[in-house]
Amino acid sequence: TLEGHGDSVWSVAFSPDGQRVVSGSLDKTVKIWDTVSGTYTQTLEGHGDWVQSVAFSPDGQRVASGSLDMTIKIWDTASGTCTQTLEGHGDSVQSVAFSPDGQRVASGSVDKTIKIWDTASGTCTQTLEGHGDWVQSVAFSPDGQRVASGSHDMTVKIWDTASGTCTQTLEGHGDSVWSVAFSPDGQRVASGSLDMTIKIWDTASGTCTQTLEGHGDWVQSVAFSPDGQRVASGSHDKTVQSVAFSPDGQRMASGSHDMTIKIWDTASGTCTQTLEGHSDSVWSVAFSPDGQRVASGSLDKTIKIWDTVSGTYI
Repeated sequence: TLEGHGDSVWSVAFSPDGQRVVSGSLDKTVKIWDTVSGTYTQTLEGHGDWVQSVAFSPDGQRVASGSLDMTIKIWDTASGTCTQTLEGHGDSVQSVAFSPDGQRVASGSVDKTIKIWDTASGTCTQTLEGHGDWVQSVAFSPDGQRVASGSHDMTVKIWDTASGTCTQTLEGHGDSVWSVAFSPDGQRVASGSLDMTIKIWDTASGTCTQTLEGHGDWVQSVAFSPDGQRVASGSHDKTVQSVAFSPDGQRMASGSHDMTIKIWDTASGTCTQTLEGHSDSVWSVAFSPDGQRVASGSLDKTIKIWDTVSGTYI
């Protein structure tokens, strides 16, 4: 159990090598944790408000954090110093994502825009305008040439990162789009919405190829399996806050308002483990790169690292 935050933990992510976890909290800090010892090695201070979203760079040497203070910060994970503060949004930053080459960061904001930033210089290279309401989620395509954005205007947009133009507006949801994810081949986008559905879109044609219905409340989180054959969704019908696939795609983890994490067999759909120990809602879950551990962030102010075989936390 990773203890040290003074308020709810909103977002967690594993480093690419699986040896560290980064967490963003309502206590305005970002912490980097050693997953073996369970101690935090860095507390990254500097944000003036809640930290909503955190992401490791592909090389694991940097962390990006997006905050209610309207900024994105880039941190050196070795020294814990803030190397860049990316300013320009006019409202809260809801989502951050590194490009696959680590040279750019995309950010989505309540100001209705997406910004693309050069991580070396800290300059904003593109401001993507066109959404009619706040942007809740952003994701880079696997080749880094496109960004998908989900908005409270009920649409998903696909953007060309070089030109900054919107190439597709994906319409069909009946309420806010809360989460977007590219398939591993970049040919599809999944979107989760407050309209209780998940939609699968063809990114070339912009058509909706599947509408996945069955949730009894809004869908908070979506993720593709590594082979691109399956989609996971988390919903407020049993108030599942976050979902993640294991690297081999055979299992899925879900974090819930019921204070538990569940591990699911994706082939059979059965729950193989229920991980109990948090004392409040689980807001974020992530698999380690080797698939043997799950990190969970909770409103109880802690992060837990779980052994997926035994079901115990470290």
